[in-house]
Amino acid sequence: MNKKLSLEMINQMDRKSFTEALGWIFEHSPWIAERAWAKRPFFRVSCLHHVMKSVVNEATMEKKLALLRAHPDLASRVQMANASIKEQSDASLDQLTEEEYEDFLTLNKAYTEKFGFPFIMAVRGQNKDSIRESIQERLQLSPETELLEALCQIYKIACFRLYDLINE
Repeated sequence: MNKKLSLEMINQMDRKSFTEALGWIFEHSPWIAERAWAKRPFFRVSCLHHVMKSVVNEATMEKKLALLRAHPDLASRVQMANASIKEQSDASLDQLTEEEYEDFLTLNKAYTEKFGFPFIMAVRGQNKDSIRESIQERLQLSPETELLEALCQIYKIACFRLYDLINE
């Protein structure tokens, strides 16, 4: 989504338009935007973000896991949402050597086997070394702690995307 929207425009949208405009903010999970629509009007982007986070926090564990599993592996070469492609490219994850790529594959596989969802990180401002280090550190966490950390990272990603999309 390249066109900037205003909060006024967002607040005036019907449910369908709102979901179409914001449904991509949380990777392949338009249900979050659809549920957030009922809480309009939003007076700040931070309020919209808070409502969207609340929608996730109030969701069932099944829905939360589906949200986590909707994210692509970092540094993977699979089809992913345009926003993810850009975010990963900005962190140079599309420029890995073959050895680095294999290392990320191995780390991603170990992470997914342990936690049951892909490694998720808000990569804005990060690079391949800091991302690799984070995977290694987070592999040491308990499943309960990592679930919370993964959701926290999703909230950061959503926040970046909302502020990129909406003018206050």
